[in-house]
Amino acid sequence: MLSALISRIRRNHGLEHASIHVLSEKHHNFSAQGHSNHNGFSLNIYGDISEQEVTAAVEEAYRRMKDGEQELAIHPNCGTALLTSAAMAAIAAQATFALEQRRQRQPRFNVSVLFNALPGAILATAVALILARPLGLYLQAQFTVEGDLGGLKLVSIEEVRPSPVTRFFQLLLTPGKKLEARSYKVRTVD
Repeated sequence: MLSALISRIRRNHGLEHASIHVLSEKHHNFSAQGHSNHNGFSLNIYGDISEQEVTAAVEEAYRRMKDGEQELAIHPNCGTALLTSAAMAAIAAQATFALEQRRQRQPRFNVSVLFNALPGAILATAVALILARPLGLYLQAQFTVEGDLGGLKLVSIEEVRPSPVTRFFQLLLTPGKKLEARSYKVRTVD
């Protein structure tokens, strides 16, 4: 039962990504953010994209995935990939500082450790970010999305009122731009 629930979430997550890919093929001046669960997914669009265009994109993404385009499930800006990059960068920097502190035989972190380790920490972070990209995509494909929709079916696509979280992401994703925020709830069944 739990594995079936997780599989539904992963397939909905894949369809969410595929919908964003299809929108990206047709529109360039927008941002998107979503959230998937076992009932479907929420899709927040920041830009001038109509409800009809969002509906058409979700339906096209569904059709293309059913026709075998499973790679649409993977998206480079997924939270999984971003979290992997952030974690690896933080670990690389922290490890560099810890090694320098140990090399200097300092009982506590101090200014000397900071200045001596900083160039190495910057390099280690850059390397970690380079390595994190393919690792994040791999983790996404293995654990958080599924490209095979199986028996998943679209039930409805409806515009809903943007939440306070959507408004917060509007500030983060569209700084200095006047892009409209619209939210959609996509419901699925298995």
